[in-house]
Amino acid sequence: MSETQAFKEEEFHNESLDVKLWKEILHLLKPMKPIMIKVCVIMAVLAMCDACYPVFSRIAVNHFIIEHGTDTELGWFIAAFAALILVQSFLVYWMIEYSGQIETGFSYELRKQLFEKLQLLSFSYYDKNPVGWIMSRLTSDINRLSEILAWSFSDLFWGLTTMIVITLVMLVTDWKLALIVLGTIPFLAVIANWFEKRILRNYRDVRKTNSLITGAFSEGIEGAKTTKTLVLEEQNSREFRNLTKRMRVKSVHAGTISALMMPTVTTLSYIAIGALLWQGGNKVLLGAMQFGTLLMFSQYAQSFFDPLRTIAGLMAEMQMAQASGERVLSLLKEEPKITDTPEVIEQYGTILNPKTENYPEMTGDIEFEDVTFRYIPEETVLDHFNLKVKAGSTVALVGETGSGKSTIVNLLCRFYEPVEGSIKIDGKDYREYSVGWLHDHLGYVLQTPHLFSGTVLENIRYGRPEASEEEVIEAAKTVNADTFIQKLDKGYQTDVGEGGNRLSTGEKQLISFARAVLKDPKLLVLDEATSSVDTESEQKIQDAIEVLMKGRTSFVVAHRLSTIVNADLILVMKDGKISEQGTHAGLMAKKGYYYKLYTNRFMEEENRKIMSKKENMSL
Repeated sequence: MSETQAFKEEEFHNESLDVKLWKEILHLLKPMKPIMIKVCVIMAVLAMCDACYPVFSRIAVNHFIIEHGTDTELGWFIAAFAALILVQSFLVYWMIEYSGQIETGFSYELRKQLFEKLQLLSFSYYDKNPVGWIMSRLTSDINRLSEILAWSFSDLFWGLTTMIVITLVMLVTDWKLALIVLGTIPFLAVIANWFEKRILRNYRDVRKTNSLITGAFSEGIEGAKTTKTLVLEEQNSREFRNLTKRMRVKSVHAGTISALMMPTVTTLSYIAIGALLWQGGNKVLLGAMQFGTLLMFSQYAQSFFDPLRTIAGLMAEMQMAQASGERVLSLLKEEPKITDTPEVIEQYGTILNPKTENYPEMTGDIEFEDVTFRYIPEETVLDHFNLKVKAGSTVALVGETGSGKSTIVNLLCRFYEPVEGSIKIDGKDYREYSVGWLHDHLGYVLQTPHLFSGTVLENIRYGRPEASEEEVIEAAKTVNADTFIQKLDKGYQTDVGEGGNRLSTGEKQLISFARAVLKDPKLLVLDEATSSVDTESEQKIQDAIEVLMKGRTSFVVAHRLSTIVNADLILVMKDGKISEQGTHAGLMAKKGYYYKLYTNRFMEEENRKIMSKKENMSL
């Protein structure tokens, strides 16, 4: 997928650490709050333990080396030092365990929320956003965030606690020497601000390019057959190499800027330590300070700058992760274009938590009342469209590409909603029902049937999970799918492969019909359901369609006209309006556009059947 083919991703413009965004991300950690409190306590105790080591050094030099302390005191000193190390060992173990729990728990919770969000988003979202781009946010971006929050959070808390404890001890011991160390902080703040803007800018480019690469992977895998038949391997490989080269260049550039930050901070910290030793050394020579106290101070200075360097590194890491956080939160905040009102939700529940016991039965009367619709503001697809369909009737939609056929069924299924006018089901605006209620009564068979990984039985049962095996088999027999299923290696327990790739298009279509029969919908939509099948499978599918439509309100978007000749009403669409309507016989008698269309396609289908027979005879 070249960059020119890519969709336009939303832009983020914050050039520094976005505190508001990180607050929102931390809010997502709310379920992990008890564990985070434990980590905070552990890191605070660890920081205080770290602050004890320079004190031990001071005592060792001043008391045992200079003042020659007793052996008994030395024994207690060694025991206290060993106990401190033992306590730290246990604390580090617990810190690693709890931080690991935060990482996995946050990753799980965030992926669950995003998956639920994807279930609720409208079709328009999937029309605009490629699969690879969505997958990038659910995988690499979440991984990045969970790592930074789990491990950097504990390091950040440890660093801040350590600096606070050390600052207090240094100020109490010698405030003048303490100011030498603390005076570097404003300079470090300026340096950090300079670096963070450039790091964030570069890592946004890295994450954006990563989305393009993931999308290219997805398209390359899904379109492997097309790639080979059109001999596009070299072109796809070249485009992919260009993307990965761009990713490498931007990653190296971002990594270089990030790597320069740490040496800069380190250099400044050693300048401060050097100034501290110069001033402190003069005090020792003048007898104003013991050597052990100076050693303690120099260790505190080093210990002060260690967490400071750690925090500087974490700021760089957080800049990198912020690019991921922006992308994940933008998906999490994405609002569905099709939503139910609070009153409807109160009565019927949501898609994820439906109140099916309140669902009324559907009769199947459909009315489009003065419906206008446009996908984009400047292009009207349907213009004041009106249609009444009685329950149990079959409506066929024919016309050229872009005439509005699929738009009508998309609106009927409430994948989109009218810009003006209303669609009524059983005399009531369908927005007064829930989306879940409508889809619960809906059967939709696509032009290219989609099967899920699993067995034939599981795929037929998908629309009604509680159905028994006997009901599944009966549904398959109803649409003539049982015959070929029984011939499979394991019958109904045969694995269909990813996307049903182990079955032919006709076999997948029959399974999708069986799925619809098992669901027993009141409203049926067939979107060019026979256009992708071979001549041999066509008659079986045609028989299945007749069974499926019996007693149901059906809308058929037809490619092959043989599927609509028995329709109760045929609508000939042109530029979003009905140019002709009637039964097959009535429209043929008019000898208008439908007559020409049917005659031409009839000849095409007859020629195709003849060619198919010749091919079979030659075999």
